[in-house]
Amino acid sequence: MKTILLIEDSDLIRENTAEILELAGYAVLTAENGKIGVEKALATKPDLVVCDIMMPVLDGYGVLHIFSQNPQLAGVPFIFLTAKTERADLRRGMELGADDYLTKPFEETELLSAIHSRLARFGQLRPDYDLRAPGGLHQFLDDATSVGHLSGLTADRKPHALRKKQELYAEGDEATRLYFVQSGRVKTVRRTPGGKELITGVYGPGEFLGYLPLLEQRPHGDSAVVLDDAVLLYIPQEDFMQLLHRHPAVGEQFVRLLAGRVNEREQQLLGMAYDSLRRRVATTLLRLHEQGPEAAIQLSRDDLAAVVGIAPESLIRTLSEFKHDGLIEQTAHGIRVVQADKLRQPNW
Repeated sequence: MKTILLIEDSDLIRENTAEILELAGYAVLTAENGKIGVEKALATKPDLVVCDIMMPVLDGYGVLHIFSQNPQLAGVPFIFLTAKTERADLRRGMELGADDYLTKPFEETELLSAIHSRLARFGQLRPDYDLRAPGGLHQFLDDATSVGHLSGLTADRKPHALRKKQELYAEGDEATRLYFVQSGRVKTVRRTPGGKELITGVYGPGEFLGYLPLLEQRPHGDSAVVLDDAVLLYIPQEDFMQLLHRHPAVGEQFVRLLAGRVNEREQQLLGMAYDSLRRRVATTLLRLHEQGPEAAIQLSRDDLAAVVGIAPESLIRTLSEFKHDGLIEQTAHGIRVVQADKLRQPNW
C-alpha cells in the first residue's frame, strides 16, 4: 500500500481529501502545516506528497526546498495544491522541483489521476537496461526524463559521426559532457614523458566514457581517440548532474550502469599485477570480443599490447600460440575469437 502525505492547513479540505485517498486504497498521513508535514515525512517516508502552497509556519515552497535538500526525502514525487493560478507561482514551484499542480477546487478524479500518474512514472525504471541494444540508451533516458522531469535530456541527442583517429578530448581539457558510444570504438590513453602511450580503456557500443572527471569536477586525466569510425551521443554536464542529483532513484540507476565499468577497470589492474601473460591476453581478447561478438577485433598490435600492458613482441608470440590452438583467427580484418569458452578457462 502506497503512503500519501497530505499537508493542508484547511481542516475541511484536509479531512475530505484524506477520506478520498483512503477510499482509493492509500495509507494517508496528514499535517496541518509544513513544519509538521516535514516531521512526519522524516518519521515515515511517504511515497508521494500532496501539499498546499499558502500555509502558516512553513509554506509549500519551504517544504519542497527541505525535501530537495534532504537525502532521505529528495526525489519523493511532489504535487502542489494551490488556489493561485499566476504563472510566476507555477514557474517558481516547477523550478524548485514540483512534479505536478492541482488548482483548488479540484475534482476527485483529477486528484486520483495525478497521484496515479506520478506513482506510475516513478515506478517505471527497470533494474537494468541493455544499452547495447538498438535504442537502449534512448529508452533509459526517456524513462529517466519522465521520472525526473528532466526535459533537457531529450532536447539534444544528436548523433555525432567521428572518423578514425579523431580526438574527442585531450588530457587536461575541461570536462564538459558525458559520451555514449553508439557504434565503433574509442580508446582512452595516457602518454608518459618519454612519449610511450598507455591505453587506459577501450569503449565499445553501449558504453559511457568521460564520467569520472565530471563526478570529481576535474579536468580529463587522459585523452580519448576514436579507434575506428564511430557514432557517439553527447550528454551535457548540466543534464548529467541533474540526472544524478535531482532524483536519487534515477541517479542510483545511472551510477549502477557506470559502476560496472569501474569494477571492470579494477579487475583489469589486478589481472595485470597477478595474472600470467597468457591469461592477460585471453582476458583482454574476451573483453573486446564481448563488445561486439559478431565483429573482428580491429586493433593494431601496438594498441592491443598497450591494453594488455605487455611488449608487442610478447603479444604477437601469444596470439600465434592461440591461433595454433584454434582459439582465435587472424585475418586482414582483425582478430576473431572462435573458442571463447576455452579462452575463459582458468588454467592459463
